[in-house]
Amino acid sequence: MESQRSLLVIAFAIVSFFLWQDWQKDYGPKPVVPAQTAINSPNASAEPQLSASGPLSNTTSTTAAVTEGKVIEVNTDVLNVKIDTRGGDIVGLVLPKYTLSLEDNTPYPLMRQLNGFNYTAQSGLLGDGPDEKRTAKPVYSVTQDKFALADGQTELNVSLKLEHNGLQIEKRYTFSAGKYDVRVDYIVTNTSTGSKVIQPYHYLAQTIENGKDGNMMMPVYRGGAYSTSEQRYEKFAFEDMQDQNLDLATKGGWVSMLEHYFVSAWVPQAEEQNQLFSLVNNNEGIIGVRGPQSSIAAGESKTLTATFYAGPKDQASLAAIAHGLDLTVDYGWLWFISQPLFWLLQQIHNLVSNWGVAIIAITLLIKLAMFPLTKAQYEGMAKMRNLKPKIDELQARYKDDKQKMGPAMMELYRKEKVNPMGGCLPMLIQMPIFLALYFVFVESIELRQAPFIFWIKDLSVMDPYLVLPILYIVSMYAMQKLTPVTVTDPMQQKIMLWMPVVFGLFFIIFPSGLVLYWVVSNLISLAQMLYIYKGMEKKGLHVRNA
Repeated sequence: MESQRSLLVIAFAIVSFFLWQDWQKDYGPKPVVPAQTAINSPNASAEPQLSASGPLSNTTSTTAAVTEGKVIEVNTDVLNVKIDTRGGDIVGLVLPKYTLSLEDNTPYPLMRQLNGFNYTAQSGLLGDGPDEKRTAKPVYSVTQDKFALADGQTELNVSLKLEHNGLQIEKRYTFSAGKYDVRVDYIVTNTSTGSKVIQPYHYLAQTIENGKDGNMMMPVYRGGAYSTSEQRYEKFAFEDMQDQNLDLATKGGWVSMLEHYFVSAWVPQAEEQNQLFSLVNNNEGIIGVRGPQSSIAAGESKTLTATFYAGPKDQASLAAIAHGLDLTVDYGWLWFISQPLFWLLQQIHNLVSNWGVAIIAITLLIKLAMFPLTKAQYEGMAKMRNLKPKIDELQARYKDDKQKMGPAMMELYRKEKVNPMGGCLPMLIQMPIFLALYFVFVESIELRQAPFIFWIKDLSVMDPYLVLPILYIVSMYAMQKLTPVTVTDPMQQKIMLWMPVVFGLFFIIFPSGLVLYWVVSNLISLAQMLYIYKGMEKKGLHVRNA
């Protein structure tokens, strides 16, 4: 029994260690590296340079932006977008289907330029294109200042046009009803007498703050991420951008910026050889992709295409857009457990239409699946309790001969058919499930602002009235009363007495969905214990505490 309780403490310490390790990896202090003030293009000798006065610079005159360009608005059922005709870049993006919080119904502003904070999605053409080494981005022409997806309309095209250096360029955004992914085409026609070379680039730029949200036990990542043909998903935090430039050649791939439940991403053509890059300029972290150079003969037209995504981390939608993009729903190192658990949770929700009820149902299924192990655990604990007099006798007999005590104890276990570690296996299995569910409840946008019943209006945040943490503490004490105890040391008894309170204090700041899972798990365990103990007492085994 002492080993069972000690293992509980050790298991909790291991879980805490891995949570702390993940927090340190993404949010812990890193060496301070001075921000780069100039932008250098990787492989500059082989490709057009991206200088500080080129297309990735934010140092161009604001006066020019005001007098030469304008901001147009594009509204669909799921996106409200602002596009600056100077460069044709996305400088604002709001998600009308999502609010800031339950208390604040303001639509969620994913991309914005306000109060010294910039978050934009930019793109252009290098080579003979209009963005090569210019002090100011080109100004596109548009036919109207506002575009809206009409009722019943499935697609909306927003066309920006420009003539430059013998090239007729149309930058076309194609929005679709109900979708957060936008097709971005460059349709380029060479009207000159000679061939032209162009190279597309796409990048995300965001003002570097601390890259941290939440708290120490409930951190959320804000920063970059990318994918290559060899790495399906890799985070690239703002600190990494300050430390060194990303420079990776890959077939396909994508780049993104994450903001807890939301993500923006540029996805180039999967069959092309692309170059991923990052840099820091004027306290802005930039992560992007350059496509291959394309030669356009005189009189020829070419279309260069990429996909832009800005919206919720919906795994099914992201997986359909690009390989590995669904991994931006970051379930951590236990993703191979979290993803099946989320799938099962989602299937249950489709039946019951309440995420809290779905959590209760998945908890019941997990506990039922583990019942054979649980039964073996409690039977093993009961047998160990009944063996205690014989164990005490062996310890007294061999107290001065440790070498003989070990074999004698093992012989006793063999003779009585008792596995001293038999009670540990269910707990060792349950802890990874608990941690995997922790990531599911923290990362899955489906639980954001998802109500359960009564006072629980949002399963992704802590219980506002602490009812669930209190119920957890009470259920833990009830389990302690039912669990056979052989601990006689007063200090260990005090530790065991206060353990539920310590656990409950941790659960105060956890998502209420996770605490709901653990409370229901404890209640089911209590019912299983009563059932198992009743059967063992019929066999003459003493299992309950006096």
